[in-house]
Amino acid sequence: MESFRSLTVTQRDQILVEQQVFDIFKTFYNLPPSSQSFMLELQRENHVEYLTKGLTGLSPSFCVLDANRPWICYWILHSIALLDEFVDPELENNTIDFLSRCQGPNGGYAGGPGQMPHLATTYAAVNSLVTLGGDKALSSINREKLYMFLRQMKDASGGFRMHDGGEIDVRACYTAISVASLLNILDDELVQNVGNYILSCQTYEGGISGEPGSEAHGGYTFCGLATMILINEVDRLDLSSLTDWVVFRQGVEGGFQGRTNKLVDGCYSFWQGGIFALLKRLNSTKEVKPIPLGDGEGSGEESPQTTTSSDAAGEEGLNGDLSLGGSHSEIGDQHNTSSQDNVIDIDHNHSKGHANVEPLFNSLALQQYILLCSQELNGGLRDKPGKSRDHYHTCYCLSGLSVCQRSWLEDEDSPPLPRAVLVVSRSLGFRDLWVQNVR
Repeated sequence: MESFRSLTVTQRDQILVEQQVFDIFKTFYNLPPSSQSFMLELQRENHVEYLTKGLTGLSPSFCVLDANRPWICYWILHSIALLDEFVDPELENNTIDFLSRCQGPNGGYAGGPGQMPHLATTYAAVNSLVTLGGDKALSSINREKLYMFLRQMKDASGGFRMHDGGEIDVRACYTAISVASLLNILDDELVQNVGNYILSCQTYEGGISGEPGSEAHGGYTFCGLATMILINEVDRLDLSSLTDWVVFRQGVEGGFQGRTNKLVDGCYSFWQGGIFALLKRLNSTKEVKPIPLGDGEGSGEESPQTTTSSDAAGEEGLNGDLSLGGSHSEIGDQHNTSSQDNVIDIDHNHSKGHANVEPLFNSLALQQYILLCSQELNGGLRDKPGKSRDHYHTCYCLSGLSVCQRSWLEDEDSPPLPRAVLVVSRSLGFRDLWVQNVR
């Protein structure tokens, strides 16, 4: 006990979390196989029920998230899409109408009707509408005004401000560039010096910080890497040190931490796990002839399912229903991404539609953490044992689970490889999990 007291707060918290996690694992391994199978089952129906209820109405305790309402829509809609489910037409129409009221008269989406437009909620609103798809959702986006809003948020440093007079950071760069790329309004004016700003945020550790001089962080690293891919400047990053940094963010619990010496958190199943999906796609471009991205190839969006739901909207929908009524020359010169490589892996087994590429992280251990420690059996997912479920962690835990099971496929419509899905016969033992993660 005396030695425990001599530890730092961070060390004590880490020990307590490890104890909670491994107590769950030990309990799991003492169960009969039938009970273990149930524990490892994704409770789809309960998750969908929890998510759908959140989209229809929230309790007064959610008033603190009044400026994040498009994010709540995104977390819920993206989660439902990951579960291969849909919302009913009435709920879909209500969501579109609400998000339309969040769209500012001068472009951009606010956290709620009448609030200030913000890049983060613009990203959430646009991705929500693209996930829903259909003429009503897509045509509700005023691309011309949205482009002007993005231009207004552009800073002389090369980065973007989150809102008028707001902070400049990597998150703003990603949300601006991602939205512009998704809506096909990305041009050289928006891209100018963005790469320089992102590069200035890569730290000595290899990860990327929110702004120059800050600490490397999983969310910002994902945003920075994805942005550099979208603007075709990813080779400017030190990808070797970035890979080293993210590999060592997976802890003995099987899940990921967001920063060095921080606790495991279920949401980093995606923010860190998604980085591996992006790196895999980058590695697969070697020795492959470049093709234009206009043919529907992904470009580093939030997860395979997110890209799928975006593609499901159809290029005709994005280029037709959302048309500005003229060529892109009316809003600036189109940014050239034609030099980006095809993301087809040269080592893929084309006859089976599967990639012969092993994950750079312990995929089975991450699935075990998500399903046993983050999943609440009555619906919803959480940060870690002892925390409550919420829509944010539900979204990113499910996204991380998708990365584990599907990001190594050549054909995104193919079922996951059997060896990529955690089942009882391949679940990691308590001792094995510890050894594999500290090795």
